[in-house]
Amino acid sequence: MLTTQTSPLAYRGPSTGALAVVSFALFAASLVISGVMTNGTAIPTLNTPAEQVRDYYLHFSNVIKFNAMLQFASAIPLGIFTAAITNKLQFHGARVAGVNIATFGGYSASLFIAVSALSGWVLTYPGLVNDLAVMRSFQLFQFITGGVAHVVLLGLLLAGVSIPSLFLKLVPKWLVWLGMVTAVLAELSTLSMFFPQLFVLIPLGRFPAFIWMIGAGFAMPSKKKSITTAIAEAIS
Repeated sequence: MLTTQTSPLAYRGPSTGALAVVSFALFAASLVISGVMTNGTAIPTLNTPAEQVRDYYLHFSNVIKFNAMLQFASAIPLGIFTAAITNKLQFHGARVAGVNIATFGGYSASLFIAVSALSGWVLTYPGLVNDLAVMRSFQLFQFITGGVAHVVLLGLLLAGVSIPSLFLKLVPKWLVWLGMVTAVLAELSTLSMFFPQLFVLIPLGRFPAFIWMIGAGFAMPSKKKSITTAIAEAIS
């Protein structure tokens, strides 16, 4: 007997909104807890003298290790979020390059923030920071992977989801434009590799991206629109 298969009417998978909240909560907790546990001591920057950086890592090694654990953990729900939201786009009929761009960007962003966290964890081991050249190398690698690399690729996730969502009317327009503007800022942060004054673009790309992820994660419908609704929206 012949049987026919019909496409599911409801998305089956983890909650994209909940995944975005968990990823943000873990990353935010890493910053807040570090600030509290170090009594507000400023995190070393690229301009901080090597000796001061060494003292920071020696004095707050347990804090840095805990921070690395939380940031590494935040990479996991980010990767799952990427898989889930791109699957949702396909569920709603998106068969465009944006889905693959978002997949590449999200997975890569997850990988780079994980690598950055692991680099910070390595620096907590006794004796390593005593070699200033090695310590500075790891510090720079931690910064560039968790900063520029992570944010630029996160921008691809935002753009790759926002554009198809605009045409399919899957999320509110303000979320689409938030995603697009944030994605542009994220991509422009690449220039900070040559113009250090543009490092300010990194947080401008990172934190609005979390807002977008949470908003898009909860806003994107889990059920397909009826034919009548789709036609009405298409002609509106």
